[in-house]
Amino acid sequence: MAAAFAAAWILGVLAQKLRLSPIVGYLLAGILIGPHTPGFVGDVPLAGQLAEVGVVLLMFGVGLHFHLRELMDVKGVAIPGALVQSVVATLLGVAIAVAFGWTVAAGVVLGIALSVASTVVLLRGLESRQLVTTPAGHVAIGWLIVEDILTVIVLVVIPALGSGPGQGAASAGVLPSLAIALLKLAALVTLVLLAGSRVVPWILIEVARLRSRELFTLTILALAVAVAAAAALFFGASMALGAFLAGMVVGQSRVSEQAAADALPLRDAFAVLFFVSVGMLFEPAFVLREPLLLLATLGVVILGKPLVALAVVALLGHSVRTGLVVAMGLAQVGEFSFILGDLARHQGLLPAAGSSLLVACALVSISLNPFLFRALDPVEDWLRRRPRLWTVLNAVAARRRDAVNDQTARLIGERASPLAVVVGHGPVGQAVDRALTEAGTEVVVVDQNMDTVGALGRAGRLAIYGDASAPEVLRQAGVPRARYLVVTLPHSVNRAPMVAAARQLNPACRIFVRARYLQERAELEQVGADAACFEEAEAAVALTARVLADLGLDPGAIATQTDRVRRETMGDEAYPLPGRSG
Repeated sequence: MAAAFAAAWILGVLAQKLRLSPIVGYLLAGILIGPHTPGFVGDVPLAGQLAEVGVVLLMFGVGLHFHLRELMDVKGVAIPGALVQSVVATLLGVAIAVAFGWTVAAGVVLGIALSVASTVVLLRGLESRQLVTTPAGHVAIGWLIVEDILTVIVLVVIPALGSGPGQGAASAGVLPSLAIALLKLAALVTLVLLAGSRVVPWILIEVARLRSRELFTLTILALAVAVAAAAALFFGASMALGAFLAGMVVGQSRVSEQAAADALPLRDAFAVLFFVSVGMLFEPAFVLREPLLLLATLGVVILGKPLVALAVVALLGHSVRTGLVVAMGLAQVGEFSFILGDLARHQGLLPAAGSSLLVACALVSISLNPFLFRALDPVEDWLRRRPRLWTVLNAVAARRRDAVNDQTARLIGERASPLAVVVGHGPVGQAVDRALTEAGTEVVVVDQNMDTVGALGRAGRLAIYGDASAPEVLRQAGVPRARYLVVTLPHSVNRAPMVAAARQLNPACRIFVRARYLQERAELEQVGADAACFEEAEAAVALTARVLADLGLDPGAIATQTDRVRRETMGDEAYPLPGRSG
């Protein structure tokens, strides 16, 4: 354990400094102390046992943060997209396996393992580009949730298809075994989700009332491991599946946030040991022995999956930007792939070389993923410079957008009242919309959520569907004759092109922008925004006012102090940007 943690720490820090995922460092640490490299060799049996705990806590964490509402918001693209991509990856996996002398069952497992991406790596990539809260980021996260669900189902099927080393899918009685496994799964899910949803929250609340942090943490650990072990012992399911269900139950309780905070350090520590133990299975000689197999498999991950994702997103009528984000975010494999591979290897469905193959794919794809995200804008620009290809990729999205927007655009053209365009209809956008409407200004809402646009249209409101950074969408929304453009989106992606396009369409339009950080001021000034509201500054003002009010200061003194805070953070101009009247 000392060698594992020390090697993982050193190589994890090095990977982070190289702007790679620490997972790369942990896998390399396992290779370094594994039996297939010279020098110190770690305790392989102990590593396997600790990895089991790591799998349990990893899957418990996935269940704890599993929110179906994130999927339902983007179900129209995430569900069919993930299903198509998984099927294509599985078929490619079978083709590769058969071509290199593996069984069809091994190919199925390989393809499914390659189809699922790492949650940690995806979120890290989205955060690096500030894409988590964007529509494209929501689609990528929803897509991954569907992949996680499919993987959980496969965790049930694998034990039914294999019955130990040396026996594969050809074993007699596969269908009866599968039917029994599914019945056991139904019983397990019913017991855990129905009975557990009442018992587990009650236990957690009663322990929380004892006000002992260590007892609460112990309770979380005991629940995760006990449910996982019970699932394996009494229902024949994998421990990973049991831990996932336990996490879902705990996530429904009122103390779920505290449970997540307490489980996180344990999960991270054992996750490190899990990745190290996976690295210990890797045989470096495998790369020299089977280079074509590795290249073919990497082709599925880095080329096949992204191209399928881009095509599916385009055919479903979403923007190229969304397709690129999903394609690049999911062009890697991670923890779920190892969990599937390890379970299949123990059931005799995947040869020993399969572990080395998955580790090699993970090392390469996770290492390349940050560079793929950095290439997002250049790739989009490259596609824009090829009008025919760009038109093909945007054809369905353009038809879908025009079908929704044409009638609204005609209505906007017929209105003579003062016009304001509000981009985004979240809580901030709704507040601005309401204020402008009550002030007698006609409001046009622009949003990328089709359900939101449809609901506004049915209510008799003017709403345009599309990405407001596109000049044609701004034109349809009436920006050329609008008095105001208010950008309420919390993310900065495409905001500068949006403001610049609006300024070009209507130099007289007053443009107000929501921004997160003060450092974004220079960019907004450069593209022509009239004023900006910075969340960073507003948080300072609001917290100062709350604290001073609690101290009992009169409203005049509070106003003086908050004005001072605003000027210190924003400068003498307060919210108007330099060079434009406020």
